[in-house]
Amino acid sequence: MLFGLHGKTGVTSVTCHRDYIYSTGRDGVYRQLHLQGQQLEVLRKDRPCKGLQWIEELCFTPGGDLLVLGFHADSFVVWSSRTGGNLHCIPCGGGHRSWSYCSSPSADVFAFIKSGDVMLYCREAEPCEQQVLLASLQGREITCVRRLGALEVPGHTALNVFVTGSEDTTACVLALSEHSRAAVPLARLSDHISSVRTLALANPTGPGFEGFGDKGLSALLFSAGGRAQIECYQLLCAGDTESESAVACQVIHVASHRLDEHWERKKNRHKLVKMDPETRYMSLSVVPGTSTEQLPTPWKFLAAACSDGSVRVFGLLEAARKLVLVAESFHHQRCVLKVEAFLHTQAGGERRHLLCSAATDGSVAFWDITSPIADAADALHRAEGEMQPLALGTPLLTIMAHSCGVNSLHVREMPEGQYLVASGSDDGSIHVCLLKVALGGGEDAARTCLQVVERVARPCAHAAHVTGIRVLRPDLLLSASVDQRLTLWRWGLDGLVPLSTTFFHVPDLAELDCWEVAEAGGKLQYYCVLCGQGLEMLCGTAPPEPLPQEAPL
Repeated sequence: MLFGLHGKTGVTSVTCHRDYIYSTGRDGVYRQLHLQGQQLEVLRKDRPCKGLQWIEELCFTPGGDLLVLGFHADSFVVWSSRTGGNLHCIPCGGGHRSWSYCSSPSADVFAFIKSGDVMLYCREAEPCEQQVLLASLQGREITCVRRLGALEVPGHTALNVFVTGSEDTTACVLALSEHSRAAVPLARLSDHISSVRTLALANPTGPGFEGFGDKGLSALLFSAGGRAQIECYQLLCAGDTESESAVACQVIHVASHRLDEHWERKKNRHKLVKMDPETRYMSLSVVPGTSTEQLPTPWKFLAAACSDGSVRVFGLLEAARKLVLVAESFHHQRCVLKVEAFLHTQAGGERRHLLCSAATDGSVAFWDITSPIADAADALHRAEGEMQPLALGTPLLTIMAHSCGVNSLHVREMPEGQYLVASGSDDGSIHVCLLKVALGGGEDAARTCLQVVERVARPCAHAAHVTGIRVLRPDLLLSASVDQRLTLWRWGLDGLVPLSTTFFHVPDLAELDCWEVAEAGGKLQYYCVLCGQGLEMLCGTAPPEPLPQEAPL
């Protein structure tokens, strides 16, 4: 038994479909549940569309579509999850009446009682005159994209699985086929109350899900954006030859966090200034290498760039489904646009968790967050998941890389404890910095030191904002801009030298994600996916690596 699942307005229906249980209510959402032992467990909730506050039933069609039946104002609405729109909207006076609906390939019938009369609405199936040339993926522009991986399905070409976030307050899991070039939505996540600005993926530490086996894809998905809201899900995808998309996708909601709810639980909160409800998370980055035996409990840590000028670190415990704010710093004093966490391992095996953050003034700061994470893990273990946020400290190094906001950032590990940091700015410039990590000497032996080995700047790399950048190889960079140009750069003794430029078709580029695939013969193919006013995937072959420079005679 679950109490208060749909609030005070109550549950309107319970449906069993396959191995899951679905409940609907007058709170405008429906929930997916399953039976775990002798307990009912809520996997996720979904809000079909705004305005449909009264959901009565769910109907699963033989073709795989999920129909949501409910009332909006004075009309009966049939909403399709496949098309994302209303199939029927019939004025009937609203809810609180007896009604019945039946759908078949030949006709749709809706009967209801109004003012003591039995009314019948019938619509026969007619060929649709309107042809959809390309179905939409999101209701508004796509703000972020992450690749989950590729699936091999018998009888199908390789399917790439992506996650996108949008200004329409939803995130979408979709499968993209290279052969048919069709993108098929697998699941929509509608827990956000504002836009989804950023996404991050991490490997899960908990058990998988029955029926998905070991050949599928699994990951923890973090989504964040407006109203200082973070949501965490476990994604499980596997090949399914019976499905139209050839992919079965299961989403399990793990945890959520909002700063205003955290403020409400504080002691003496009447003495504190309440956080700005309009705070937005601009970027997320999972701190690598934290789910190890070195920590008391398998907490995962997440860094966030915030519009109120702070860099925040959160801790997630999957087993308890808790997401806790553990540390923060307001060093930047202005909107932080990007964060990137990376792991440095010393020769003796000692690990250092480093963080790079970039703000609207063009500065890029580097932090050592090893001690705050260790202290937070210890405090969470002792306090059973509750703690006051710690101070993140001060940066080890700050570089003024650009003249204005940094809209893209990427860190790649190099040999001999060095890291290549590439960033792109609103002014169209690209900055590349080579850093060396070393430990201090003497009394500061435990202190991490960062040394700038080399810096290269390209002032007019693009004609507009550089919103995507990736270091593909130690000598290759890929940058994308709002000017709709994708440029491949070689970094070497002559600085940044452009190798090739490709024009893409996505306006208002927001972000890109890249990955590499080894082809037959050991040749590498580089793929990238771009998002903005649409989604586009490109493939290319990188030039051969340059020969090492010979020593002077």
